[in-house]
Amino acid sequence: MPATIPQPRPWRQRPAPAPGYRLASAAFLLLGVSACSFAPEHARPALPVPAAYAPAAVPGDSVARTGWQDFFRDAELRKLIAEALANNRDIRIATARLAEARAAWRIEGAPLYPQLDAVGAGSRGRSMINLPGAGATAMDVEQVSAQLSASWEIDFWGRLRNLKDAARWQYLATEEARRAAATDLVAQVANGYLLERHYEERAALARQSIATREESLRILRRRYEVGSGSRLDMAQARILLAQAETALHALEQERAVNRNALALLVGRPVEFAAGGLSLANLPQDIALPAGLPSDLLMNRPDIVSAEHRLRAAEANIGAARAAFFPNISLTGAYGTMSSELSGLFSGGSEAWTFSPSLRLPLFDAGRLKGNLGVMRARREQAVAEYERTVQSAFRDVSDALVQRQQLRSQIRTTGEMLEAQQERARLAQLLFDNGRSAYLEVLDAQRDLFDVEQALVQLRRAELASIVSLYAALGGGFADRQPFETSNTDGDQNS
Repeated sequence: MPATIPQPRPWRQRPAPAPGYRLASAAFLLLGVSACSFAPEHARPALPVPAAYAPAAVPGDSVARTGWQDFFRDAELRKLIAEALANNRDIRIATARLAEARAAWRIEGAPLYPQLDAVGAGSRGRSMINLPGAGATAMDVEQVSAQLSASWEIDFWGRLRNLKDAARWQYLATEEARRAAATDLVAQVANGYLLERHYEERAALARQSIATREESLRILRRRYEVGSGSRLDMAQARILLAQAETALHALEQERAVNRNALALLVGRPVEFAAGGLSLANLPQDIALPAGLPSDLLMNRPDIVSAEHRLRAAEANIGAARAAFFPNISLTGAYGTMSSELSGLFSGGSEAWTFSPSLRLPLFDAGRLKGNLGVMRARREQAVAEYERTVQSAFRDVSDALVQRQQLRSQIRTTGEMLEAQQERARLAQLLFDNGRSAYLEVLDAQRDLFDVEQALVQLRRAELASIVSLYAALGGGFADRQPFETSNTDGDQNS
């Protein structure tokens, strides 16, 4: 029986994929390849500060989550702060820098997308052509064209995307820098307002002392005129009065300088109603939980800005590394071309070009390697600046905590001293009136009492200023991200 030869199985041809499917597959492949990045992975540097503040802060969440509108309870102060945020020139400069950084982010993101241009061109000229048997002949040449031109650099290695990320982090760093400037402005306005109340209260005490000493001088002069007093007592009373008047003049001068500083911060001349300004009317017993030092990394704007700059430096390293690899670009044009303008859109005038290109750096005398070295050095600078910013912030918080704790003790001690000085001045005056002591003792007692009264007001102002300093050191002011708008950090600025 003859052997049977096995027949091959019939081959079935699969249907060819649709052109749209092939185009989509190619696009996904390009996007997948271009998603790679040579930027170093970000890791927040270790906290170069102790794990807790010294002295220990009030337990609880950081006060940085409290907005300045809720923290400052004085209506007049809140009004001044709002005007300063709206009118201050430093804030305007910071806002303009933020707009510049945002525009730079948009510029760096544009090359990730194809660039499309409409190009119209025309040329006309004359050239000499040698024709066989006719010799040299002049010929006029005219050409017009209208095309759509497209170009696209395929970001295989992530160079363009890293440049966009660097611009994005710089924009976010600029935004936090503006927020830091605003927080500092809030603290400056608050301190200026405290100084205004401080000078007003001290000036009121000085005026009260002047009135009392004028009355004492009048009485002593009358005693001298009737022969029951001495000229020395009258001279000492004059000295005491002159000292109070000199102190008042100095306070008025310092107050005027402080108002000029407030006018610069607020953006307009600042006026306050006479009287009614007293530090005693301001809330002083404010609980200020500082949280942990790690809270500063998220709440304090200058630290957040320094970390954003670090991430920008890391993205620039990725772009510098990608520059060592081949660069692939696609360029094409489609349109019409004719030797006459009237025939530009007639049949048969279609023209197109497509020119892919690949560029691989072979020798550049170390330019690419030097650029990578520059970016690495800038990253090291950014790390050191970040750590220094954290250390400075930790010191600011610790100093404010120490000041507040120590100032409370000083205020308590000075208050007790004031009561003792008041009793001493009363007894000295009583003894002098009864002829049992010289006026020199009254002079010394009144001088010491005046100094203690002034010192107590200064300490109260310093305590309130330490509260403001602690609030600013913790990053407070704009916990609700107002009045500044937040940006969508993951959004595309090119849309």
